[in-house]
Amino acid sequence: MPQHPWWKGRRGEWYVAMQAVLFGLVIFGPTGSDRHAWPRALATLATPLGLALVAVGGLIAAAAALKLGPNLTPLPHPKDDSTLVDSGLYGLVRHPIYCGLILAAFGWALYVQGWLTLAWAVVLLVFFDIKSRREEAWLLARFPAYADYRRRVCKLIPFIY
Repeated sequence: MPQHPWWKGRRGEWYVAMQAVLFGLVIFGPTGSDRHAWPRALATLATPLGLALVAVGGLIAAAAALKLGPNLTPLPHPKDDSTLVDSGLYGLVRHPIYCGLILAAFGWALYVQGWLTLAWAVVLLVFFDIKSRREEAWLLARFPAYADYRRRVCKLIPFIY
């Protein structure tokens, strides 16, 4: 593929920029917790559950990134010399990095006990669903075996979706 300016977004650069904005909103954005405190029983459970989800999500994302090895790119367009990875975590979910980041975002929302942060996490989930559709179109074009892999393995949430 010929080189094009990044700002034209031919390899999905705008998805990465939007993803950065959403991460910023989840982590640093307004939480909404100042105005609407969580019920005490829910707040007591939210902190440890949130920390656990952040840890598990972070580990899943990191392990999935390591499994990709030289195929890893921040862009949704696969590298020209990439190979299809469909084992390990990729045998459970087609986008385990996104899965881990989604879990971590929901965990963070629970930890900070922010209704608005929870909404940002939902927006991130929807965004990753949209981004993965574009990414999968490129993967289907690049790897004929991706069609079968797509039929066998859930997209973002193992055993569910």
